[in-house]
Amino acid sequence: MTNQYSDLTFQTLFNTVANAMLLINDAGLVIQANPTAQLLLGYPLETIVGLEVESLIPQRYREHHRHYRKAFNENRETRPMGNGNALSILTRDGRELSVHIGLSPLHGDINTYTLVTLHVVDRRRQAEEDLRISEERLRFAREAANLGVFDLDANFNILYWDDRMHELWGMDASNSMKHKQLLSAIHPEDVALRQAALEQAADPDGSGRYHAEYRVIHLQDGSEHWVAAVGRMHFHNGHPTRLVGVARDITEQRSLEKKLQEQRDQAEQVFTQQVAAQTASAIAHEINQPLAAISAYSEVALHALESSSIDTVKLQRALEGCVKQAQRAGNSLHELLAFLQKGDLVKDPLNINEAVKEALSIAKNSGFGSFRSTLNLEKNIRPVLGSRTHVIKILVNLLRNAVEAMQSSGMLAAAITIKVRTNAETNMAHVSVQDYGPGMAPEIANRMFEPFFTTKPTGIGLGLVVSRALAEANGGQLWVEPSTKPGTTFHLTLPFAP
Repeated sequence: MTNQYSDLTFQTLFNTVANAMLLINDAGLVIQANPTAQLLLGYPLETIVGLEVESLIPQRYREHHRHYRKAFNENRETRPMGNGNALSILTRDGRELSVHIGLSPLHGDINTYTLVTLHVVDRRRQAEEDLRISEERLRFAREAANLGVFDLDANFNILYWDDRMHELWGMDASNSMKHKQLLSAIHPEDVALRQAALEQAADPDGSGRYHAEYRVIHLQDGSEHWVAAVGRMHFHNGHPTRLVGVARDITEQRSLEKKLQEQRDQAEQVFTQQVAAQTASAIAHEINQPLAAISAYSEVALHALESSSIDTVKLQRALEGCVKQAQRAGNSLHELLAFLQKGDLVKDPLNINEAVKEALSIAKNSGFGSFRSTLNLEKNIRPVLGSRTHVIKILVNLLRNAVEAMQSSGMLAAAITIKVRTNAETNMAHVSVQDYGPGMAPEIANRMFEPFFTTKPTGIGLGLVVSRALAEANGGQLWVEPSTKPGTTFHLTLPFAP
């Protein structure tokens, strides 16, 4: 009788079996794996073929398995392994799966093989175990980084705080944290900064990213420490629903940053003083001789006037000498300034929004101290005409002044708001840089752009003078808005490119 199944091959059956199956030779090498096994273990066929079967077993079991395999080869019979206990098998990405293993010897004409069948014990239990391991790893990572986890609803009522968050605030972990308690522990000067960060994260047009650094006053011992919090706001139908993130204590980092900033300030102050001294020395050298000559000619003129008979020729020569030497001194100063400012001013169309972002990056990476920035940029604003180097220099100077003003008043958590808009009255680009420092009285504001006037103990009073000169050289204006209220705002205008 003709066998109606003669067209079915071993490979066909092997590939269609729902269970994961491996074919192993006497040397313990995988020579075939069906698609289910490839999917379960995460290996493509070309990668799994040729592997020693022990490489699919956790390291701690491999030596024992080699003994089991040797014993099985000496007494081949179809049987399960594990006697009802789940065995572990290793996937390509390092996960361990609990499986029951069935062993079936296959005798060929020349060689003998072992067909290994893998039965996953309980996929749900395995998923739960994988989740438990993942959570355990996350817990270890949190503990290593000393992170606290928080989960707030859109109204900022506490949904979940872990033990570390309660520890940072000085709360008993058995008590739930209320929003009023949370706010009461934040330093008064930093409440507005944190609120601004929350509002920015809750903006449906933004990225939802939350980042804030503020001081927390421990509710039990009153100690003050810095906390950095990062997270992401989740939205539903365009409305913020919950904020999930982590927080960590950065007090030591802040203290180190402050010391480094003081060292940078001292080094830069020495450099600035050296530059000023060299410039003053050069000016003195250039005009010292003309001034000495003017003094000598003036004495001759005085003697001539004091004489009973005035020698008009001698007097005229003395006065002509004074004029000539005064002109010489003036020309020397002009030549020196031209040398110090050598190079023609090159103006090009400039994206003012990109210039603001570049200045921010320079300020934040140049040791000016840590500060948080809020940008309010007019989209598609026309390009301005100016020197990119000059514009960025002005903006960096304004940012640095803002940070130093807040730090000098004891506000280590500096926050700056930068706005870019079109000034319809002047038809120019208008950039405003606002800090949240102590403010500036009108009598101080009136002198801010005077050479050598400064309110900083280590300043020489030239930064704003240079900034205004650069703004005017580029066809713009720079001024300060006086206010006795917290916060000072500097304004910069630049002409649009034609």
